[in-house]
Amino acid sequence: MAKVNVSPFDAADYIETPEDVALFLEAAFDEAAEDNDPGYIAHALGVVARSKGMSKIAEQTGRSREQLYRSLSAEGNPTLATIMEVLRSLGVRLAVRPLEPAK
Repeated sequence: MAKVNVSPFDAADYIETPEDVALFLEAAFDEAAEDNDPGYIAHALGVVARSKGMSKIAEQTGRSREQLYRSLSAEGNPTLATIMEVLRSLGVRLAVRPLEPAK
């Protein structure tokens, strides 16, 4: 059998447009709400930040790259201020909507 070379999937490689950013984060926020897992949001923000360049995001938010990598990991716990600054630098904003009624 022939050897197959594969590389790990990284969603950051596929997030290009502001619409991609919004759709990816919307799905992440929905998943985090369903699973009650705020770490999922931090991780998703980290994926998107990497897609745009962590150094660029760090410069725009006034935070260090290292701080952002730590905060925006699955184990991270970013402050609301950090989340808002990162979202702004990504060209999106946080919005809320009512929960859908149970079926």
